[in-house]
Amino acid sequence: MDTNLELELLILMIFLVASIVAIVGRRFRIPYTVGLVIAGLVIGLRSDLSIEISPRVFLSLFLPPLLFEASFHVNFERLRQNLGTVVLLAVPSVILNMLFVGFVIHWGGGLDLPIAIVFGSLIAATDPVAVVGIFRKLGAPKRLEILLEGESLLNDGTAIVMFNLALASVAAGSFNIGEGVTSFIRVAGGGLIIGLLFGWLFTRVTTFIDDHLVETTLTTLVAFGSYVVAEDLLHFSGVLAVVAAGIVSGNVGPQGMSPTTKIVVFNFWEYAAFAANSAVFLLIGLQTDLSLLLENWKLILWAIAAVLVSRAFVIYFFSRLTSRMEASWRHVLFWGGLRGAISLALALSLPITLGDSRSLIITMAFGVVLFSIIVQGFSMDRVLARLKVIKQTEGQIEYERRQARALAERAGYERIQVLSKNGLISEHTWEYLQPMLEQRVKNLTMAVQEILHDTPDIEAQELISARREMLRTQRGTLATLRRDGIISDVTYESLIAEVDEAMESSSAAWTDRAHQSYLHQEVCQLLMVVIQEGDLEAVTDALRARGVLTTRVRSKGGFLRRTNHLLLVGIPEGELESTIKVLREATRGSVEYLSAPFENVPDQAAKPKQIEVHGATVFVFDVEQCEVI
Repeated sequence: MDTNLELELLILMIFLVASIVAIVGRRFRIPYTVGLVIAGLVIGLRSDLSIEISPRVFLSLFLPPLLFEASFHVNFERLRQNLGTVVLLAVPSVILNMLFVGFVIHWGGGLDLPIAIVFGSLIAATDPVAVVGIFRKLGAPKRLEILLEGESLLNDGTAIVMFNLALASVAAGSFNIGEGVTSFIRVAGGGLIIGLLFGWLFTRVTTFIDDHLVETTLTTLVAFGSYVVAEDLLHFSGVLAVVAAGIVSGNVGPQGMSPTTKIVVFNFWEYAAFAANSAVFLLIGLQTDLSLLLENWKLILWAIAAVLVSRAFVIYFFSRLTSRMEASWRHVLFWGGLRGAISLALALSLPITLGDSRSLIITMAFGVVLFSIIVQGFSMDRVLARLKVIKQTEGQIEYERRQARALAERAGYERIQVLSKNGLISEHTWEYLQPMLEQRVKNLTMAVQEILHDTPDIEAQELISARREMLRTQRGTLATLRRDGIISDVTYESLIAEVDEAMESSSAAWTDRAHQSYLHQEVCQLLMVVIQEGDLEAVTDALRARGVLTTRVRSKGGFLRRTNHLLLVGIPEGELESTIKVLREATRGSVEYLSAPFENVPDQAAKPKQIEVHGATVFVFDVEQCEVI
């Protein structure tokens, strides 16, 4: 068969299997990446398909989109706040992992120490793609997500640098610590500089361009160009170059993009990462030789045990050095340290000169990766549930219960109505059931409305979801109108820009309009709310969903050493307690509630009172007269 035709069929098969696995996985709640690996194993057993991909091509083709998409969506402020923990987990932890795993494999598996260290270096990097996907789907805490994702982005570069140093020491027969440290700093630092330069150039160029196709193409050049220049031309860390370029591009670049460009760029990289993930994990399953794994099961068990014990030590030790963290989070970080594509690519790139040791290392690497993806990845959602990391409030649970009852009752009512129209139920029976069923549907619908009124944060999320779905429908309708020739391209571009701008803008103004009848109430009290950066979005969404007038004033807290914000909140009569309740539910810390900033102090002697803001500090003033201007 022609080589080009084989390649085309392989690509088609990858996307076909990926689509089927995604559909089946969603139906049976199987993590997508786990399903791909299992599908690859099954296909490999049932066919004689042989796939040979150069490790260099594997890395340069699949790594840039995976790394760039992940780093592009990293919130730099959150990463900066947790940078100490992330760096500890990404640099010294990788080195300790490499040494510990190497010594255990040398002692328990019988491999020569230099070869065992090489294995330890290639298996040290984590690749928690499946876990992060579960986190986003279930709504895990953002800080936990940034710790796991930030670690995986940075430790890939560390692991690759240490892998090259370990290979060089095997070839030379010795290892020079001084040269190793110097080489590490040069390779890692050079990669970061290249990435920062590419990201900065991208942000400069986008300020002069307003074309979503050109700007999307530029992000592709940034992702692959930073990797090629750093890795192949200058021999620095291509992985760290892509990560740095992605963080700069994602945090600074969108400021110069139009709403349409943002949507196109985000959707493009979401699909690019999906396609790369599909290919990577399916190829892992296809290239796994189960018979070879069974022959070396003892050595693989030693490797799995070494990796797990080493991971446990670095997580439970280093996580205590920087900041307080819940014990359940440490358990999640430990179990979420999956090994994946990079470990296999490095194993396959080992030189032939290593002889039999090369095949043993590759076998162990495949065994560890399969264990981590299938066992750890498949059980991650149950671990999160068991540890109660993803916590639902009583309001959320009650809302789901009432909503489910209302939907089920409505579905039953509509089914009986259809049966009656088709003559399958007599008119007498329908006349008897109809008023009773209608009343039940009405009562359950009112129960849902009551819980939404009592839990404004849930109401805000429902309003935002409804708004987002409405705008998506509008966008699709405009595309249909242009396709059918009802509107011209010029009109389409103008209208689609309006919709995209609405999708990118805050939902605050829209939720305000959704509560016009509430907003027309007279304001009788004014709150000054000092709130931390991390709680700002949740609080403003919850207040506006409640229909409370808010104005934000940005400020910088001196003694807090962090950004905080001042919200001016207008309160109608009788709504003070419910507004304070909204603040307590929406903030992560405590809410300090003061009736006034100064009490029993003459005006001329009034002095500012320094108050530490844990969640929100609220000052309440009575309003004698309010005029809307």
